[in-house]
Amino acid sequence: MNYQPILDEIAEEIKPYFGRGKVADYIPALAQVPPTKFGIAIQTVDGEVFTVGDAAERFSTQSVSKLFTLTLAIKLVGEKLWERVGREPSGNPFNSLVQLEYEQGIPRNPFINAGAHIVTDHICSHTDNGAQSILDFIHTITNDKTIAYDPEVAQSEKETGHRNAALANFLKSFGRLDNDVQTVLNVYYQHCSLRMSCLDLARATLYLANGGFHPLTGQRILTRSQAKRVNSLLLTCGLYDAVGDFAFRVGLPAKSGVGGGIVAIMPRMLTIAVWSPELNEPGNSLIGTKALELFTIKTGQSIF
Repeated sequence: MNYQPILDEIAEEIKPYFGRGKVADYIPALAQVPPTKFGIAIQTVDGEVFTVGDAAERFSTQSVSKLFTLTLAIKLVGEKLWERVGREPSGNPFNSLVQLEYEQGIPRNPFINAGAHIVTDHICSHTDNGAQSILDFIHTITNDKTIAYDPEVAQSEKETGHRNAALANFLKSFGRLDNDVQTVLNVYYQHCSLRMSCLDLARATLYLANGGFHPLTGQRILTRSQAKRVNSLLLTCGLYDAVGDFAFRVGLPAKSGVGGGIVAIMPRMLTIAVWSPELNEPGNSLIGTKALELFTIKTGQSIF
């Protein structure tokens, strides 16, 4: 299918939605991003690429990076990962403390902040330098060593990350973190500051659309079973407490971040990444969600 005319149509149809969301301002460095930025990139398993708008401009991926840290942790520790983190939707905000307390320090899933701290802790335990190991992994799956962390965003998150610090200390109090709290937090802040474009994200996640094998780099990143399981978690947990509405409207496994990015997977076919910084109430890109909904409507392609 030639997706270019469809992307061009979507770019026109989403214009009335600008101004209805709000750029994340609780992380000061993100508040400076122009709210009118918008891009889409599609990468097919056959090697075709389609783009519209600011698809090549790099932005702060924020929680989209949790998809990559989860993949790396699965490669490092396998099934042991699930001893300290669940696989269920949270039904609560991504930074909730309440749920963590009454569930004895076992986060519901690896994509809420507490769960991502557990994933990061595993990476810290099994590598000499957690942040560098994550970045090296990103370079491997993208074949692009220019992708980097944003030190300004990482510092901004560190200075304002009081709730993340509370979550990490809470986890430590339950004996769920093996490493020093600040060590885990520093790596977490760094990987959330990862700057990637829609093109980068679509290329990086192509292994999830191809049974764990990356067709562009010729590398097996995950087993077919592991890729299936990551996709299932993206569908049920990838957009926090808005996963049900997103599945209803879009129907694709996806991961979002408060930087305004969303990357979605169409198994055996393609990956699609969108970026628009204005967020809806749950913290997902408002226009990005609408763009993905229009994409599945216009193409008739979803997992359902």
